[in-house]
Amino acid sequence: MDFTMRSSVQRLSSSFASFRSASSWLELYAAFFTFMMLFRIAINDLVPHQLRSLIVSKLKSLLSDRQSNSLVRLEIDHVWEGQSNLLYHASKEYLPARITHTYKSLGLGKLGKHKNVVLAINDKQEVVDEFEGVKLHWKLTVKDQKSQSFDNGSFTLSFHEKHREIVMSRYIPHVLRTHEAMKAEQRFVKIHSLNSHHWRETDLVHPATFDTLALDPELRQSIIDDLERFLKRKELYKKVGKPWKRGYLLYGPPGTGKSSLIVAMANYLKFDIYDLELTRVSSNSDLMRAMSYTANRSIIVIEDIDCNKEVHARSKTSEDSDFDSNSDSESIPKTAKVRKRFTLSGLLNYMDGLWSSCGEERIIIFTTNHVEKIDPALLRPGRMDMHINLSFCKPKAFRILASNYLDVQGQHPLFEEIEGILEKTEVTPAILAEQLLRNEDPDVALAEVLKFLREKETETEQKESDG
Repeated sequence: MDFTMRSSVQRLSSSFASFRSASSWLELYAAFFTFMMLFRIAINDLVPHQLRSLIVSKLKSLLSDRQSNSLVRLEIDHVWEGQSNLLYHASKEYLPARITHTYKSLGLGKLGKHKNVVLAINDKQEVVDEFEGVKLHWKLTVKDQKSQSFDNGSFTLSFHEKHREIVMSRYIPHVLRTHEAMKAEQRFVKIHSLNSHHWRETDLVHPATFDTLALDPELRQSIIDDLERFLKRKELYKKVGKPWKRGYLLYGPPGTGKSSLIVAMANYLKFDIYDLELTRVSSNSDLMRAMSYTANRSIIVIEDIDCNKEVHARSKTSEDSDFDSNSDSESIPKTAKVRKRFTLSGLLNYMDGLWSSCGEERIIIFTTNHVEKIDPALLRPGRMDMHINLSFCKPKAFRILASNYLDVQGQHPLFEEIEGILEKTEVTPAILAEQLLRNEDPDVALAEVLKFLREKETETEQKESDG
């Protein structure tokens, strides 16, 4: 009984002590709150407003300096050591996926093959990304505000010093891997054009494939086999000490499908196309700079290369070949002759000289209507490895055209006569395709083609008899 009474008294005493302790804390908080209120009133009454503002600004500046000293800023420029910076382009594709509904300043567009509207960041607002609980701040800086492309700028990536290891060892590889996965999923082929020393890209929406080309089946298969061998031989090229690239010369009359073959190769390989127009190249250094900005796994195309006198067969003296042959030597003094845009040696240096090792898994394609005009130095193996003659349309190629345009499979009563004329008449696939487009009825369309070919055959026979 006494023990029970003592326990009850002890519990009551403990509860009373706790109550007094809580009451003491409340009194202390009330006293501190009252002191702060009186201190604030005194400060407002005794310290001028201008002095208070100065003190607050100094405190903010001190805190800001301490915070900035703990930040790391990485500059990611669009060019790295004279070449296109893969991390810059990966960031440009990666960051729009991190944009949320809170962003006020965005780029917006609709591109050819994209089903949905495409977002892009601009240089007016930061993009905040989060990785493994770390906040990362991205800011785009455009160097040339007049340019319509952001491929002349740089990204600044900012983060706290204590997260350096996470960013360098895990976050940046994550950005690159995500970009590669996005490319593999989208599989959009791009075409790039040279504009004021910068490449501008757009989606390649051309639907040409090897199945739709009006090519002889044996020739088509030989091209595909050659491309496949090239892709599989990375280690072989490394073993024999050669840059991993391959050159193709496409030659033949206009309208024989040279451009369509290039697109079919790009769509087959999923390689971007860089359309290099040599008239935009002002010097050898410009040529090298433009080529160094091209990416791996790409096709570099120089169409109608015979139109550039710099690559014609060399027949003049080396002194004369240093100057533009378009210059009027009678009206312009020799000392004032205009220099060429570039030289043959500059182009050869990129083909298989020292500059040929810049980049790998690249295909170089020349097209020409007059192969005989081109300097043989450009055409030898190691520069142009495979020469593809795209000539006039023959029976097997016409069957493909008829299937593509008229859905005619197998035999047709008019095929025999049409194919007989094609064997001895020079008609390009482009001309026949135009004829097939004029009527959707297969019988009518093929009858019109036969009529056209008969007239063409008569013209040919007339020329031969006159000759």
